[in-house]
Amino acid sequence: MEIAVVTLLGGVVAAAAPLVLAAMGETLTEKAGVINLSLDGAILLAAMCGFAAASHTGSLAAGFAAAAMAGMTSAAVLAFIGIGLAQSQVAAGFALVFFCRDLAYFAGAPLARTAGPKLAPVPLPVLHRIPVLGEMLFSHTMVVYGSYAAVAGVWLFLYHTRAGLLARCAGENPEGCRARGVDPRLVRLWCTLAGGVLVGLSGAAFSLAVKPGWGRPQGCEGIGWIALALVVFGGWHPLRVACGAYFFALLQVLGVVLQDRLAGVPPQLFQVAPFPLMISALLLVGRARRNGGGGPPAALGK
Repeated sequence: MEIAVVTLLGGVVAAAAPLVLAAMGETLTEKAGVINLSLDGAILLAAMCGFAAASHTGSLAAGFAAAAMAGMTSAAVLAFIGIGLAQSQVAAGFALVFFCRDLAYFAGAPLARTAGPKLAPVPLPVLHRIPVLGEMLFSHTMVVYGSYAAVAGVWLFLYHTRAGLLARCAGENPEGCRARGVDPRLVRLWCTLAGGVLVGLSGAAFSLAVKPGWGRPQGCEGIGWIALALVVFGGWHPLRVACGAYFFALLQVLGVVLQDRLAGVPPQLFQVAPFPLMISALLLVGRARRNGGGGPPAALGK
């Protein structure tokens, strides 16, 4: 029983990694005051670009670099429209999500169902030998370790650096940034681009690790909207947002496990169940957070 539980939780950690990366990218972006609704399309485009680059070069590093560039480019377009031209970030995000999605499927059509490189697990020296925790946390691919680093990095940046303080100031009180001699538009630009890089890495995590390959559907459709919801109901705090990502992954993994054990139940029920359960949990958490006085950055989207 203990081995089964450890294996289950290890699967949750691995499945949650791409969602954690995307959610951390959006957390960083929104804390600086920018709403990036293009996540779902950007993740798909990055997944395609990452797989294409890795397949043509034979280098996984090139694949992740290409995916990061795709995510950053999508974020740069949003920043140009929403920050540079001061147009609606929501409208720009909605347009981008469909453009990126269709571009990914169109440009990636020749790659559909072709073999490509796959990221292999790399157990961390010494740490993977720790009883229970070693198998659960330290026997995965570099994507999982990158998701750990993303959570720690975004949290430390936002709450323990001067640059993070300026980022939060740009999201809460842009005039306060100007009073310090800092242009809040530049702060928002850099945070949006950095967030786009994390979103791009999330796409590569899908096509090069979690579900290697490229096809239609890819398997990561909808994950961008989940990441957006997690940021909102996680109170724009990276640690709570990460916990939400792991909870959603747990629901997905449990659905697969129960589907195997309850053969008489329609499999579609287990595929759909994580989403309403996640929505219900997020509503409860969001209500508790509102009662505690939490809220979005005051200048978000403005």
